[in-house]
Amino acid sequence: MTKSRATAIGFIAVLLWSLLALFTVGSVPTPPLLLNAICFSIGGALGLIWTWRSGGLRQLLDITWTTYVFGTIGLFGYHALYFSALRMAPAAEAGLIAYLWPLLIVLLSGLLPGEHLRIGHLIGACLGFAGAAVIIAGGGSAGFQAEHLPGYALALLCALTWSGYSVLSRRLGDTPTSSVAVFCIATAIASAALHLAVEDTILPDTALGWASVVALGLGPVGLAFYVWDIGVKQGDIQVLGTASYAAPLLSTLVLVLAGIAAPSWGLAIAALLITGGAIIAARASLKR
Repeated sequence: MTKSRATAIGFIAVLLWSLLALFTVGSVPTPPLLLNAICFSIGGALGLIWTWRSGGLRQLLDITWTTYVFGTIGLFGYHALYFSALRMAPAAEAGLIAYLWPLLIVLLSGLLPGEHLRIGHLIGACLGFAGAAVIIAGGGSAGFQAEHLPGYALALLCALTWSGYSVLSRRLGDTPTSSVAVFCIATAIASAALHLAVEDTILPDTALGWASVVALGLGPVGLAFYVWDIGVKQGDIQVLGTASYAAPLLSTLVLVLAGIAAPSWGLAIAALLITGGAIIAARASLKR
């Protein structure tokens, strides 16, 4: 597989994650850990079926337990933090803070063997960050409020968790993508256990709620992880990180279309900044 094709496959995850905030809001009042357990069960089952049909489940026995622990921490930590943040703060603001992870991926990728951080990557990532900041500042909602600080803090931890997981995954390049199925199943088990300890069991009470949960499990919390794994391991991680700023833009547009967030002229400015940043980062990689 070529590097450009792997990068394109990885970007499919970005498109799927643009629906994460919408489906999370639609899953109310299901508590975050229970939501984690249900969605990752669906995503893990999807992966096990794919693994079984593409080479058999025995290939999963050749993967080290440390790899499984690493992947489970990444997936469980990110989504437990993300779902909790969106329960404790407005969806648009919390979701966009969580999407600081593309900038962090670009910055941290310079520490990887064989990767070189060019000025174009930095400029592109900063433009993407500026685009996200424009949406936060002018997205038409109430803006940052002190009572939502715990939610904002969880969203920031969420960004740190996912960027660290993505960059370190590069060092597991020989590990097959089928391992993600086990990450998902282990995350579902951990989420279910913690849910029983600290949360009340509240299942979706409408057809829309169940549809949102199933959609999360199939897309943003299912297929997205498998294509992302291919992208960060075999693609251009710096271009992929910068281009991932399309996710907060698309996510906010989806929230606007759904009537959850208000429209703003700032979205047009953000679109120009994010698109321009992605182009600059891509040109920097081409020069390399």
